[in-house]
Amino acid sequence: MIELFIQMFSQVEVPEASAQAMNYYQSGNFLWIIHWVWTLVIPLLLLVSGLSGKLGALATRWGKNWFISILIYLVFFIGLYQLLNLPIDFYVNYIREHDYGLSNQSFGRWLDQYGKMTLVFFLSVATFIWVFYLLLKKSPKRWWFYSSLVSIGITFIMAFIYPIWIVPLFNKVGPLKDKQLEKSILELASRAGIENGRVFEVDKSKDTKMGNAYVAGLGGSQQIVIWDTSIKANSKEGLLFIMGHEMGHYVLHHVWLQIGFFSVLFFIITYLIHKIAHFLLPRYHERFGFQHLYEIASLPLFLFLVNFFYLLSTPIYFCLTRYTEREADRFGIEITQNNKVAAQLFADAVGEHLANPRPGNLYKICRSSHPSLGDRVDFCNSYCPWEVGQPLKYGEYFKEEENGLSK
Repeated sequence: MIELFIQMFSQVEVPEASAQAMNYYQSGNFLWIIHWVWTLVIPLLLLVSGLSGKLGALATRWGKNWFISILIYLVFFIGLYQLLNLPIDFYVNYIREHDYGLSNQSFGRWLDQYGKMTLVFFLSVATFIWVFYLLLKKSPKRWWFYSSLVSIGITFIMAFIYPIWIVPLFNKVGPLKDKQLEKSILELASRAGIENGRVFEVDKSKDTKMGNAYVAGLGGSQQIVIWDTSIKANSKEGLLFIMGHEMGHYVLHHVWLQIGFFSVLFFIITYLIHKIAHFLLPRYHERFGFQHLYEIASLPLFLFLVNFFYLLSTPIYFCLTRYTEREADRFGIEITQNNKVAAQLFADAVGEHLANPRPGNLYKICRSSHPSLGDRVDFCNSYCPWEVGQPLKYGEYFKEEENGLSK
């Protein structure tokens, strides 16, 4: 009986990746390796060459006080860091995307966005980094513990600030223009138990041809955001599944789950950095150009170790995100009960995103934050518990609807 229903609903085939998509996939793997090598090499070179130590000494001489010295160092360091990264960033995010026909962005707009991103990055770092160095100076043995608590606090702050203040700097964010679609989405949100829901549209068509949607923020700043490219490319039924998926993230508290993961990660990484730095500094302080971890010249050491441990932790993190994405897919299917539309949406994404629908296990472990598109099509084709008399996994979250859909 179950096999019969699975066959009935397995209507959408997973398309083969085109030659262009496979080239995009393979070159992306190569660029991923280059990115991580470059991300680790730059701070390491700045550290072992003694350049960071010289910049720190220069900032100390020029600065009128400790805080100004930190700002001067950050201007030099971030400026140099961004300059060294510029060729790769320009190729990956501009030239390559245009070569594969995935970008609508003009060079002027890319340059404007890059400049804004650098400024936001500098202001964010300058706002918070002095706190860490103050903790390093005041509590050299327990700084890692207090810094982890501060990092958790900053994560909460950024979760509130990002959707309200940061995203609008790069793209126009506003209410959905299609009011009929907005009404349908809000009705779906109400059925999912989300009252006073807010759905926003972002004008990403200025930058890309690909679509996306996501949940951002916490509490009162929580937003369900959909790109205008997704609205143009999908039917109303497809958009309702996308929204159902994003509502699943909200209702199932996936944002909090990820914050919990990073909270634990902060404690582990800062403690390891504390131990490693305690070992390295007595031996290599002359080469590094600084004697104490609380000196701002130690920033490349922190950056190298944070990037290194984050790289090691990505397989665990991606395992978590693949789980949350699968459960959000399940939530979206259960609340819309439109398997074919959901499966077709992921099948179409293979061509739209130039994706490999069946990547290898190494790719999934190291690079895949979502289940592969092939896996998602298979899941949408086969998951229909209501057709075989089985309960919905998330049915308890759904309110009764006038058309008689089961709770």
